[in-house]
Amino acid sequence: MRDLLNTLYATTPGTSLHLDGDAIRIYHSEQPGRRLLPLARIDHIVAFGGVTITDDLMHRCARDRRSVTWLSGSGRFLAGVVGPQDGNPHLRVAQHDQYRDGARRLDLAARFVVGKLQNTRQLLLRAARDATGRRQGSLREVAECTATSIIALADVPSLEVVMGIEGQAARRYVSIWPDLLTSHARLRPPARRVSRPPTDPLNAALSFGYGLLRVAVQGALDQVGLDPFIGYLHGIRPGKPSLALDLMEEFRALLVDRIVFTAFNQRQLIETDFRQMPGGAHEFTDGGRRTFLRLWSDARARGWQHRGLRTDVPAALLPLVQARVLARHLRGDLDGYVPWSPT
Repeated sequence: MRDLLNTLYATTPGTSLHLDGDAIRIYHSEQPGRRLLPLARIDHIVAFGGVTITDDLMHRCARDRRSVTWLSGSGRFLAGVVGPQDGNPHLRVAQHDQYRDGARRLDLAARFVVGKLQNTRQLLLRAARDATGRRQGSLREVAECTATSIIALADVPSLEVVMGIEGQAARRYVSIWPDLLTSHARLRPPARRVSRPPTDPLNAALSFGYGLLRVAVQGALDQVGLDPFIGYLHGIRPGKPSLALDLMEEFRALLVDRIVFTAFNQRQLIETDFRQMPGGAHEFTDGGRRTFLRLWSDARARGWQHRGLRTDVPAALLPLVQARVLARHLRGDLDGYVPWSPT
């Protein structure tokens, strides 16, 4: 099944990737030996700073429609190549029409936020099951407030109200971070979400994970034929893939936050896996980045319940599945977009 092919993450500065027949040859001067990876096993290459890709490999990836993405050391998107696209003009016209229709745009924006809050609530309730005493009570209280916000989104008069509900829920969620981290983590939780740049290990890990999630979601939108830059919740923002940011909302809590908090709680990640840069920004060390990518790759293979399909779907496929659900709604095949939630 092609959708289950793997992503190659090239992280070590000084690494070069070459085409060798029907394989990728990985070369680094300090790591002797011939290392080959069959192209048939790879559908996406993610290259971090200091990694080079030869022209012949780039041309082969473009011809095969194998996407290539470049990220900074902190996980920030730098550039991407997807190769020739068939195009889907009728779908994109429908996408643009729904953006221009105020009521339909509002409905979609609210549904993306509902998906985000449903899965945030799931994360909180799962954490509460393993907690006791005051910590358990606090997690359940915020989960209940989140449920109230979901109900409020059923009938909202404007996009501004949707964004206000989302903002209040986000602030409550960040306030409970100290209780999502156990005493075993030995990590001082930050008081707020800081992303530009992240100024502590927790925010740095979240930002890095969101960068990887963006790659997956934007790739899914490209594959389905949707325009990543025409969003409903995030609107149209120059240089921002607004629809990718919309679709990311429902995946953040369970596909990224869950990995990050679990990794700190189990000490798979510790403070020495990060370095502080001039100006106060934090980012992964090379070893910390490798650890997180291993956790991310393992988590992508995990199956999650999908109510619409009535089966388990690997995390790696969820963005593609939901991009297809969104496309069906925009074409008129589904009355409403149903965000993913495992409940």
